[in-house]
Amino acid sequence: MASAVRSASPAQGGHGALMDAVYRRQKHIYDATRKYYLFGRDSLIGALDAPAGTSVLEVGCGTGRNLALIGKRWPGALLHGLDISSEMLSIADEKLGHKAVLALGDATDFDPASLFGRSTFDRVVISYAVSMIPVWREAIAHAATLLAPGGSLHIVDFGDLGGLPGPLRAALRAWLASFHVTPRTDLGAALTAICEDGPFSATTTRGALGYFQIGVLTRNA
Repeated sequence: MASAVRSASPAQGGHGALMDAVYRRQKHIYDATRKYYLFGRDSLIGALDAPAGTSVLEVGCGTGRNLALIGKRWPGALLHGLDISSEMLSIADEKLGHKAVLALGDATDFDPASLFGRSTFDRVVISYAVSMIPVWREAIAHAATLLAPGGSLHIVDFGDLGGLPGPLRAALRAWLASFHVTPRTDLGAALTAICEDGPFSATTTRGALGYFQIGVLTRNA
């Protein structure tokens, strides 16, 4: 069956090529292994408040694991997913099929109208992706422009790890770095800066031991 994944361009170079190289051999075991340390994702999904008809976009949707769970938790939500890795999208396409509209593109500058046929979304989700996007502030700022009035951006990612013993914290940071992952400890400040420049409000919640953080940016109705 031909892939239904839409593309912003014939091919993705740069960071897209790097992500394809990282995930080419991991994509089939990604969900089975990440469940042991990507905490906070299910809490974020449970708090989305996305009843039937709510448009949901996940930026950095990977294998489609989160979108599949959003569809189950919030039946009737209109699911959309974007990722820069064609390798990961190949798994998401197999998993979700017609249940979601998927597209290949860069989180910092994709055109939602051309890829998804709409310019705004009620909910935007970024799960453990800002720590892998080199220009992550630009990605968050772009996501903010996609919010419909009253819409919200939900981000979960690694936190400051401050509650972990020093040696364990250092070892975890080094291990994450081997996968091109850098915790964004100033996520809250980045969301606050967006609020200063536009009609938004933001909250940030620190998970246990600072292992993860959840940020929510809401566009005023």
